[in-house]
Amino acid sequence: MAYPYVFHAQAPPARAEEHKSKGAMPQPQVRPQWPVGSGAGRGCGGGGAGWMGLGSRERPLASAYDLVEQMHYLYVRVVKARGIPVGAVTGGCNPYVEVRLGNYRGTTPHHDRKSSPEWNQVFAFSRERVQATALEVFVRDRDAVARDDYVGRVAFDISEVPLRVPPDSPLAPQWYRLESVRHGGKMVLPTEVMLAVWVGTQADEAFGDAWHADAASARGGADGVAAVQSARSKVYVTPKLWYLRINVLEAQDVVTGGFVGDKVRQHVEVFAKVQVGGMMLRTKPCAMRNPTSLAWNEELVFVVAEPFEDPAVLIVEARAHPGKDEIVGRAVLPLTIFEKRLERGAVHSQWFSLEPFGHPLRRPEATFAGRVHLRACLEGAYHVMDEPTMYVSDTRPTARQLWRPPVGVLEVGVLGAQGLTPMKTADGRGTTDAYCVAKYGQKWVRTRTVVDSCSPRWNEQYTWEVYDPCTVLTLAMFDNCHLGKANAAAGNAVLRDQVMGKVRIRLSTLEMDKVYTNAHHLVVLHPSGVRKNGELCLAVRLTSVSLASVMCLYGKPLLPKMHYVQPFAIPQLDALRRQAMSIVAARLSRAEPPLRREVVEYMLDAGSHLWSMRRSKANFFRVTALLSGAASTARWLVDVCHWRNPVTTVLVHLLFVTLMCFPELILPTMFLYMALAGLWNYRRRPRRPASMDARLSCAEATHLDEIDEELDTFPTSKPNDVVRLRYDRLRSVAGRIQTVVGDVATQGERVRSLLAWRDPRATALFTALCLVAAVTLYVTPLRVVALVAGLYALRHPRFRSRMPSAAGNFFKRLPSRADTML
Repeated sequence: MAYPYVFHAQAPPARAEEHKSKGAMPQPQVRPQWPVGSGAGRGCGGGGAGWMGLGSRERPLASAYDLVEQMHYLYVRVVKARGIPVGAVTGGCNPYVEVRLGNYRGTTPHHDRKSSPEWNQVFAFSRERVQATALEVFVRDRDAVARDDYVGRVAFDISEVPLRVPPDSPLAPQWYRLESVRHGGKMVLPTEVMLAVWVGTQADEAFGDAWHADAASARGGADGVAAVQSARSKVYVTPKLWYLRINVLEAQDVVTGGFVGDKVRQHVEVFAKVQVGGMMLRTKPCAMRNPTSLAWNEELVFVVAEPFEDPAVLIVEARAHPGKDEIVGRAVLPLTIFEKRLERGAVHSQWFSLEPFGHPLRRPEATFAGRVHLRACLEGAYHVMDEPTMYVSDTRPTARQLWRPPVGVLEVGVLGAQGLTPMKTADGRGTTDAYCVAKYGQKWVRTRTVVDSCSPRWNEQYTWEVYDPCTVLTLAMFDNCHLGKANAAAGNAVLRDQVMGKVRIRLSTLEMDKVYTNAHHLVVLHPSGVRKNGELCLAVRLTSVSLASVMCLYGKPLLPKMHYVQPFAIPQLDALRRQAMSIVAARLSRAEPPLRREVVEYMLDAGSHLWSMRRSKANFFRVTALLSGAASTARWLVDVCHWRNPVTTVLVHLLFVTLMCFPELILPTMFLYMALAGLWNYRRRPRRPASMDARLSCAEATHLDEIDEELDTFPTSKPNDVVRLRYDRLRSVAGRIQTVVGDVATQGERVRSLLAWRDPRATALFTALCLVAAVTLYVTPLRVVALVAGLYALRHPRFRSRMPSAAGNFFKRLPSRADTML
């Protein structure tokens, strides 16, 4: 369904006609309460030439900001004040500024006893929620005796406020004299405040950092500053990730102070451990037969983020008995000393000295505990996976020098949501403080939080560069649990933003230069079952720089070259992905406002590798649906061979005889059929991006205990009887999977046993039949053989037997390796 608030500003005539022909919703009329401009400008949170960095091209890549409705705001920038008088009673002044527009008020932080304070804070008031005609700015004293006492004020007529349209430069602030209304008259004060007041849209640069009037009820700290910051829209960038490859080659002159005797030394095992951040890997133990030299030659791979904060700590330990380890020495290696490799090639090895560490018997003056030989580098030719491969949004290598030029631009307008479910209770009623997060490539965006609304409207537009169309855009909605008085009652409890649903859009399913305006269902698993939380309304457009360059990408590998030349093992790649995900979550949670860990983990599908009964069923049904087409074709052939429909069988006979008489038409006929099938299916092509499917995910018919098992922690936190029940259920499902896999393996092993002489009589018979077939095919034309075989397969049922064929009986009698299994 289309979202009713779509508004296209300054759309070219050709594109406007295109939208009209594709059934777009009519443009709503804007109420002329405030000045209305053209609305063309930069996308929220970036998207201009500086972010895109593409230079001049045949087609401009900057966003026209025409996917969303233009929402007008009254912006007030409070810069600073001067000449504030000293209070007669308190002997000082703690000034702050209050901006009032109708029933909405916003305040700046106060400054203790400062006559020339600076704030530089922006307030934004939505046109739709305000009906006032005057804007008032008060300078107040926090420690004033009378609560309504103020230093002075300045008023503005809203109808006279200028309109600013980006990319115009920001409006210059001005000094305004304050006036005081006391004792029935007006008095101009020497106190001045520097302000800038203008009307703009959500495309304004100040939109992201502004205090919004609809967030006035947010309370996250003593003065609500933390809550206001948490409600702002922001753009985040994933840290630059590298693979750190450390090859521990050998060590020399290792001194084990606790293991001195030769007999003990022969049983000592020495191993090396490397720790980078919170990740630690170790080599296999090496027997210390030669104290002067130890050899491991093992490779350890880590994920590190730039700028490099944690060094690599190498620790050499010795073990003579289980549970008795001695730290021989360690070396602290800053990551900046390692070279950055951009292609496969030789890496220079280095020797590093070990420092004595942790042994009380070693002499204090000892400063050398051996040395270790390493070959280490930072891999820049790989793409560091921080999300599942099936939902990857970026395939570029780490090194910018290896990037291909972008092939297009993705523009996403987060319009709003409708029919949201109340996520929490405040003041005895259900409420939702919703915000949306979108992730594509290295760029994350977060919309502002719309407080206390089940039908929020954001109308924020964002832009990304596209380097490969076979990638996925991920969006999710969350309820902000760090606002409001209801959450303050939680005390010291850890608050987590609640998940409301997720949307994935594969860019390759989008047509170029077409605007998709749709509402996507929000479905999420909850311990009480599947919860449908409403719909997220999006406007998406994919624009290509060159259609030829996009088509050429379909013949190139998805990942960089190093993934195929020197690949990682699947278990190793999974461990590295989890490490990368943890690093990204830690770095983004340090931003202000933070993108919290639960948000990042949900966006990156942190639990996709864990066992789930629901996913197992869903994948099984997917395989069944995939094989249903082949089964339908097989049933159709059986019906043709058994003459269930004589007309169809006669036509198949005619086609078959024609192709056998003219075999050069076989391949052209096959390709012509597939081309006609593709053209026939064009009318049934998808007209909108796919939404999350609860039925396909087996979420609607899943038992509550299975959902509770999927949402359980790892390791489990359930009691033993629940774990035992789930374990028995897992055994039953795994038994069925084991049977199917065993049957497939048995059929393959029977094929291999045809010539393996495991059954001497069967192999001898098959060998003799192969010799007869070779002679027959040599003296008989291939078309005659194919014609006879086809007519035999299409013979009438009166010439058929209900018993299994001799070939099938022969194949079923062949042995397999299942006979030797325990």
